[in-house]
Amino acid sequence: MIRKCLFPAAGYGTRFLPATKATPKEMLPVLTKPLIQYGVEEALEAGITTMAIVTGRGKRAIEDHFDISYELEHQIKGTSKEPLLDEIRALITQCTFSYTRQIEMKGLGHAILTGETLIGSEPFAVILADDLCDNSHSTINATENATRSEKGILSQMIDIYKKYRCSIVAIEEVPMEETHKYGVIAGKLIDGTANTYRVTDMVEKPNPEDAPTNMAIIGRYILTPDIFDILRNTQPGKGGEIQITDALLQQAKEGRVIAYRFKGRRFDCGSVDGFVEATNYFYGKRQEGKTQ
Repeated sequence: MIRKCLFPAAGYGTRFLPATKATPKEMLPVLTKPLIQYGVEEALEAGITTMAIVTGRGKRAIEDHFDISYELEHQIKGTSKEPLLDEIRALITQCTFSYTRQIEMKGLGHAILTGETLIGSEPFAVILADDLCDNSHSTINATENATRSEKGILSQMIDIYKKYRCSIVAIEEVPMEETHKYGVIAGKLIDGTANTYRVTDMVEKPNPEDAPTNMAIIGRYILTPDIFDILRNTQPGKGGEIQITDALLQQAKEGRVIAYRFKGRRFDCGSVDGFVEATNYFYGKRQEGKTQ
């Protein structure tokens, strides 16, 4: 049903300078995998095999990562290092990667519109790689040690899409003093659940006193293809950029946006604090796995 996932990956990553002066922020590693690989794995877990990536100048490392390195593989063939490439080789084998460039940085909405040539006229997912999400945990039973993976965030959202067939945004509660960092929604609970809302209002990066709620949109979306026409007619908003929040508000006014409070944990790896937190979290899980 959702066949393609769009990765906007053209931003400069200025909060990580000078590390991102020559290295794409999406390629910063959490342990041994770059951020964007975690996102691709999440999309694949959701049944998506076509990855559409919007890049910019200085982002060639992303394309090289999702490609075969014959020289490297020749050098480590038959050694203990060879299995270290198993995960990325599996992604290269199972997925198709396509790329287009965002010539000017005009906001997330503009980046998504730039990806239209890769998406076409079908619903699609969007993953922002610097929002690293996880929904797995280790379990121990009487007979064996095992790691049990719940559905990933994107898989959960696709289940919601199957029911409502409209745009879906992932949300989480944030401290009110941090609303200025996010798009924030207001909505009405539906289906008698505590995690699914029909959106009635959306505001891009409001000051705390202007925020309708503390329910913030994170970097996971499912969008219907009419979003491209809406984006084409969306005027620059906050910061002089074309905001996806403003475009989604047009759909929300027609009752066509659902906000979903996801199950799992999200790390803001666009910030140094969030990046360190994610590194410590995944390192702890790795160590836990070794001791079970």
